[in-house]
Amino acid sequence: MQVQFLGQNSLAITTKDKHLLVDPFLTGNPLIQEKIDIKTIKADYILLTHAHQDHMLDAEAIAKNTGAKIISNFEIVNYYAQKDIEGHGMNHGGSFTFDFGKLKMVNAIHSSGFPDGSYGGNPCGYILQADQKTIYIAGDTALTFDMKLIPLRYALDLAILPIGDNFTMDVEDAIMASDFIACNRILGCHYDTFGLIEINHKEAVKKFEAHGKELILLPIGNSLKV
Repeated sequence: MQVQFLGQNSLAITTKDKHLLVDPFLTGNPLIQEKIDIKTIKADYILLTHAHQDHMLDAEAIAKNTGAKIISNFEIVNYYAQKDIEGHGMNHGGSFTFDFGKLKMVNAIHSSGFPDGSYGGNPCGYILQADQKTIYIAGDTALTFDMKLIPLRYALDLAILPIGDNFTMDVEDAIMASDFIACNRILGCHYDTFGLIEINHKEAVKKFEAHGKELILLPIGNSLKV
């Protein structure tokens, strides 16, 4: 499995056979200097963690360009169904085996609402099992004791955690979260996009290292293998 960081919480995940896109916010991201032609984006599935604009801005256009199926909570899937976009609705605690692997929806502590005021259901994270690997995509969330349930069932190879503070966990909380989920390899997300969530990269990496953990801060467009 390969994970490409596309800024904010946007991820392109390539499994052996499928392309997954998480929380596509590409055309509106001020850190992406070159204009992106979203018609070039590959996606078989689009995973949405919640309905905020910085997580779903390009979901509709990409889904219509690619025919990708949207996976999210029941309310978000119904919202896109009204736009003739196929989806698969889930809810917290539920799991489903897709042709790319198995996905479980887990809790996230945040809010969720579309820019037009439509109800966005409850925010979520995902446990993704594919290509004999397991990753945790936290989405936007506060630190929560629910995270302690994850290692009771899953041995994580990578966790993708927000670290920007103000709207989500900060670096210190993300370190605690990595303890809760028993995963020492962390890909940071949801930082630097706006002034309120800018971080000191060197300081953040050192704080993780002091706890015997690895914090990966990928430049936008770069990838890692899981």
